[in-house]
Amino acid sequence: MKIGLIGYGAIGKHVEAAGLENIELVSVLVRRPRDAGVLTHQPDRFFAHKFDAVAECAGHEAVRAHGQRVLESGADFLVTSVGAFTDTALFDRLLAAAKASGKRLILPSAGIGALDILSSAAVGGLESVTVTVRKDPSAWKGTIAETLVDLDSLKVPHTVFDGPVREGAKLYPQNVNISAAAAIAGIGLDRTRVVIVADPTITTHIVELEAKGAFGRFTFMEDVAVSEENRKTGKLVAMAMVKSVRQLASTLVVAA
Repeated sequence: MKIGLIGYGAIGKHVEAAGLENIELVSVLVRRPRDAGVLTHQPDRFFAHKFDAVAECAGHEAVRAHGQRVLESGADFLVTSVGAFTDTALFDRLLAAAKASGKRLILPSAGIGALDILSSAAVGGLESVTVTVRKDPSAWKGTIAETLVDLDSLKVPHTVFDGPVREGAKLYPQNVNISAAAAIAGIGLDRTRVVIVADPTITTHIVELEAKGAFGRFTFMEDVAVSEENRKTGKLVAMAMVKSVRQLASTLVVAA
């Protein structure tokens, strides 16, 4: 299977390094000008290749700029920056492109677990879903949180957002894409609540998911190590993306 990557940071480099069986990495589209090996900063050069699938690991703007072209070129599109779909028009446009080309828009589990049980529970009907994201203050540098609280002097946990995912994922595009994935798996971007916390008492990323519905109730919690390359994301995100890409060409698929 021939794949392409958009982005070559904390996630993309790990996908390349994994050396996955039956997967050939054909090209990687990057932002900064460079053309070396499989890397290129030129979209036309990237899309000159024929891909079976393209994985986005570069942020919301990459989804907006290249998503439709990926699908129209005849490739499945794996999106890690799910928060980009707070833009309903963009989501609808990519779904339409996928349908027209007979390809798939794939939202990997990436940094959050329990999407399998959440999407299953949604079949019977959900009453409420809440996602709580806790990260240390350094993870919120460069975000709107800096205008709400002095992150450097923070001594106790501080909630920087509590509201619908559609708004929270838009305000924090690099930090809470996982909440958008949970929302789309469950009861939607407007009905799913996200609580975002800058927490100086932790050195990891803690994500909690709680759902109630006709199935009953479940809670999920993960406490993950922080990526050395990017403190805004956890190590698990890259690991999960490797798993998702591997399953594209695997004869055994677990937790589809």
